[in-house]
Amino acid sequence: MTWTGRRALVTGASGFIGGHLAARLAALGAEVHGVSRTQRPGGAEVRRHQVDLRDQEATAELVRTVRPDVVFHLASEVNGAREPELVPRTLAGNLQTTVNLLTAAVRAECRVVLAGSIEEPRPGNEQAAPPSPYAMAKHAASGYADLYRRLWGLPCTVLRPSMVYGPAQRDQTKLVPYVTLALLRGEEPRLTSGAKLADWVYVDDVVEAFVAAADSDRAIGRSFDVGTGVTTSVREVVEQLYELAGSPVKPRFGAVADRPLDITQVADTGPAQELIGWRATVGLTAGLRRTLAWYAQRLADQGVTRKLNQGVTRKTDQGTTRSPDQGVIR
Repeated sequence: MTWTGRRALVTGASGFIGGHLAARLAALGAEVHGVSRTQRPGGAEVRRHQVDLRDQEATAELVRTVRPDVVFHLASEVNGAREPELVPRTLAGNLQTTVNLLTAAVRAECRVVLAGSIEEPRPGNEQAAPPSPYAMAKHAASGYADLYRRLWGLPCTVLRPSMVYGPAQRDQTKLVPYVTLALLRGEEPRLTSGAKLADWVYVDDVVEAFVAAADSDRAIGRSFDVGTGVTTSVREVVEQLYELAGSPVKPRFGAVADRPLDITQVADTGPAQELIGWRATVGLTAGLRRTLAWYAQRLADQGVTRKLNQGVTRKTDQGTTRSPDQGVIR
């Protein structure tokens, strides 16, 4: 299906996945409208709207104005902490915003693709209960999406990404950007035991899943896991980043307590591949290498460098070579 001439509304367009998705849709020829609570500079290819989706009337007016063919709902209060103060924030930021958008979409007769959570109860985790306020709100939002489909015929799809990483991840408390930036700045990251297992999926792959879901009628009324189907521990991810950065030291684990109620969440990749023809294509090592290079270039652009030991080697796609700048990561 061609995207030329189709109008797409991307909520959370100033965020990590939403920003990548908006750029991809524009490259495919869509007329892209991005909405966020705070107006941030963006590419000229995206038409920006500043709207608080917690406001029902403002959300309805946005959808009436844009008249989208497809709504990609990625705006979210993203915080996986286990604190009671997060319940009202995630209730408003994840559930109320979704209900407001679904209501507006019914009236506009458009299609909706929602970003859910891999921590929702699902067959892949044996219907385990949501372990956080964030996951609980996402689970409730998915339930409402199904209700709107059954009662009012709204064509909805829910995608449940696993642990997404890649360039331009603004939340620098997340593991990959946090460790990457610590390495590049010559700092020592504070780490958990590293025992947690997760399914790490590169952001470009996630974006392609959203595009594929919006393109396929077989996706309507379905929920799909979006991941690689492979688990890798936090320890292994950190050790790979140290190796790719050419760090002469080893990471130290155990400075921070592990998070309670964490269970291993791995994507069931079969349904997405069978019904919408999607599967992840970027391996973990390649994805981490691209991510490290992006952040290194970003720091270089800001005039930040770090000198490692003389003669440190670095990994390249072709193998291991001596750093031409004698161990300076830029």
